[in-house]
Amino acid sequence: MIDDIAGLRRLLLETRSIAVVGLSANWHRPSFFAAKYMLDHGYRIIPVNPAYTEVLGQKCYPRLADIPEPVDMVDVFRKPEDVPPLVDEAAAIGAKSFWLQLGVIHPEAAARAEAAGMQVVMDRCVKIEYARLFGGLNWAGVNTGVISAKRPLLANHRG
Repeated sequence: MIDDIAGLRRLLLETRSIAVVGLSANWHRPSFFAAKYMLDHGYRIIPVNPAYTEVLGQKCYPRLADIPEPVDMVDVFRKPEDVPPLVDEAAAIGAKSFWLQLGVIHPEAAARAEAAGMQVVMDRCVKIEYARLFGGLNWAGVNTGVISAKRPLLANHRG
């Protein structure tokens, strides 16, 4: 399992296409926000959700098996109990990596994905890691100056 800065950086540099399982067309959902960020940063995003025909201007597929092109990474925005069958689907399409988003924790499925030859990341957000490792945490207001290491002066402080 990849859990170090060098490994995460290498994986994100090697990846060009990301199939996002559970991608929502609702702009306020984390899957939409993360996929849009990665799309805006040069990645090919392939939505996977049977509820839609298109998300973010990209054709949406009902299942991983329906994707007609190679996929580098499968990024999972689903409940942990939905993950095990996705490992088999990701392996069947030849995905190189299997990324489980924040809160999606399934150690057995992660071990199976590794045994199938995929690089695995678990309980991390691809958008947050990309921004952290390649710059961009200020996108969407993280670097607003609201949070600071400097202590504010107190009203009764005599300076």
